[in-house]
Amino acid sequence: MIYVLALAIGVVAGLRALLAPAVVSWAASSGFLDLSSSWLAFAGYRWTPWILTLAAAGELVTDQLPSTPSRKVPPQFIARLVMGGLSGAAIATAAGSWPLGMVAGVVGAVIGTLLGARARGALAAGFGNDHPAAILEDIVALGLAIAVVAVV
Repeated sequence: MIYVLALAIGVVAGLRALLAPAVVSWAASSGFLDLSSSWLAFAGYRWTPWILTLAAAGELVTDQLPSTPSRKVPPQFIARLVMGGLSGAAIATAAGSWPLGMVAGVVGAVIGTLLGARARGALAAGFGNDHPAAILEDIVALGLAIAVVAVV
């Protein structure tokens, strides 16, 4: 089950790269996810969730801009893979197997990136505008992220 959750948090990173580590960091700093004795302990430090939340909020804003590059270009895609891997590793640390969680998170990030782009494109075409599709994607990503950390 923990690897399904790691995969799911990776999907979140594929949708919104910085939202996954921000939510994981809040879970760690609030004591819902114990990372204190792991190499990911920094995620639970006092200021980490605040910094990641600001970065995630910035991502939500810049995602709405027409000049924002596609999530499938190498820098964007790689960032999603890294954030998915780190977030998946954090989720699986509770089970004592962060490497498998990291792999699951990366796989989830690939899924979230590719399927998210396709779904958003279809929604934008249906709405006749990208803005409502982007907001709907934000809501789905946030809901999935919260659901993952609520189960851990």
